[in-house]
This record gives sequence, structure tokens and C-alpha cells, in this order.
Amino acid sequence: MQNQEHYATVRERVCAQEERLLSPYAVRSAESKGRAKEEKSCDFRTEFQRDRDRIIYSNSFKRLKNKTQVFCAPEGDHYITRLTHTLDVSQIARSIARVLSLNEDLAEAIALGHDLGHTPFGHVGENVLDKLSEHGFMHNEQSLRVVDVIEKGGRGLNLTMEVRDGILEHKSSGKPMTLEGEAVSLADRIAYINHDIEDAIRAGIIKAEDLPKHAVEVLGDKTKTRIHTAIEDIWKHSLKQPFVRMSDEVMKATNELRAFMFERVYALTNKSMQERSERMLTQMFRYFMDNVDKLPTPYLKLLDSYDKERVVCDYLSGMTDRYAISVFESLFIPATFSMGGVR
Repeated sequence: MQNQEHYATVRERVCAQEERLLSPYAVRSAESKGRAKEEKSCDFRTEFQRDRDRIIYSNSFKRLKNKTQVFCAPEGDHYITRLTHTLDVSQIARSIARVLSLNEDLAEAIALGHDLGHTPFGHVGENVLDKLSEHGFMHNEQSLRVVDVIEKGGRGLNLTMEVRDGILEHKSSGKPMTLEGEAVSLADRIAYINHDIEDAIRAGIIKAEDLPKHAVEVLGDKTKTRIHTAIEDIWKHSLKQPFVRMSDEVMKATNELRAFMFERVYALTNKSMQERSERMLTQMFRYFMDNVDKLPTPYLKLLDSYDKERVVCDYLSGMTDRYAISVFESLFIPATFSMGGVR
């Protein structure tokens, strides 16, 4: 009978499998740089698996289902929300990690946490808070603040350094310390361009035949084809390499689609959302700056360590679209009256 290796814990078995199977450029779970606060390891989960679970069960993650991706409070059931975008990024990032023999658990954890700090009303809300706050406001920095400070009543999630870095550096201008972080950054771009195209066609803003011809010729004429093309291209150009990249041709075509979406979709959609969301967030920002005692208790506790402008931004950015509208109406729209008295 063939000898079988025995491990004291499931975690040790998984770590041994990673050592055998992962690329030399992948991050092994056993080699994590650790957490800001040291914790006892789990017998059946690696450190990156624990991070993934903490993110999924966080309140910030749950709220993503009611946050705008591009279309604010759409009437249809199949428009992308911040949550479905996050799941899309996670799936693509895991596929990239798999074909390159990188750490799928690390890529998944970064992807699931990358947008936790996003505002209500999409990037419009982000731009409004960036203008209002002297500190500035960037959703990737706020996502890190969510997992470090805001979650768990101010204790944070105490995630590993690799996941925290991937969350902070996921924007195209970022420089992740791991290849798994690079995979998430590309997956984010692949995901939002393609599902935003679907939403824009569904909304009647563009037609499929409006897409740039060269980009369609290179990437494909359907969402699934374009995603497959991108992942296959990354695999061919990054396998056994110390980087995660697309070829110049596929990157150029991807950027063409991105530029097209900014010109034909994002600018138009943002105009329709801009005035309402800017008015609501601006008035609520000023109200809570003048009435900081009206903040919910968890945010009042943060005032012991952070200035009120930062905490007001924490509160506003954590709102879902619907909650932001509800709070605005409760503060600034008088109660309606009907015949016979107050309703």
C-alpha cells in the first residue's frame, strides 16, 4: 500500500499542496506577512481563506447589493450592482489565478474586498465626497479603512498584509505587491467594461453595433467571448513570468472599449445622476458636520480617534443608495400633509 502523508490539520495539508502546485511567483499562505494583530491560526482554513470569510460576513459587503455600479436604482432586475460587480471580479480573478497557478484564495479575498469603501451613487458619489473633504476621498483608500477601522464596531477585520495591499492598490494606477493583486486589478477592468456594456445596451443607451470595430475584432462580439479572450491572453503572456499582463494588442483593444464607455455611457449616466446625488450628499455632509452628535453611535465612537470630517465621510460613504435617499428625505423634506391632518 502506497504511503500517504499525514497532516495534523487541514490547513497544513492545503499549505503543502500550495507548495507543490503553485507558481514560484505565487504567494503561499504559509508565507503571508501576517496581520497587524497576531492571531492563533485556524486548523482548517489558511490565512487568506479566513480573510475571504471575514469579508463575506462583514456588514459592508452585505450593503454592496444596494449600491450603484453605473445605473442608479434601475427598474430592471438584471442590472449590475456593486455586489454583482464584486462577484464578477472575484470570478475573473480566480480564473486568472488558476491558469497562472497563483493563489486563488488570495486573489478571491482581494477581489471580494476591493470595493467595500465605495460610496452610494457610484463614482459620482466618490467625486462629490472627494470635493467636499479636505482629506480627499478615494474609494480604494476607503475600502482599506473599512477593513482596518470601521468594521466590527471600530476594531476592523485584521486582514493579512497581502489582502490589505491588494485592496488598496487595485486601481489601474496602483502597484500591488503580489501577482494575485495584479490579477484582481486586471479582473476589475475586464469585469466593469464588459458588464457595463451589457447594462448600457439593456438601457437603450448604445447598441452592440456601436462598439469600436477594432476592439470587437480583437476581443469578440459577446461578453463571454471578450472575457475569455482577455483571460486566455493573460495566460499566454504571463505564464511562468513575474508579472500579470495582457498583450499590447489586447490591452489596446480593452482601452478602446473603456474610452468608448466613458464617452458614450459614463458621461451621460453621470449627468443624469450628478445633480441629485451631489445635492443630497452635499447637504447631508454639511448637516452632519454641524450636527455631529446626530451620527449613529458606532461613528460617534470613531470621533475619539479621528476628526469629524473623516468620520462624516465614513458614514456617508457607507450608505446604500436607498438609505442615503431615506436619510436625506428625513432631514430635509417636510412631512406630507393630507386632508384632515398629518399623514
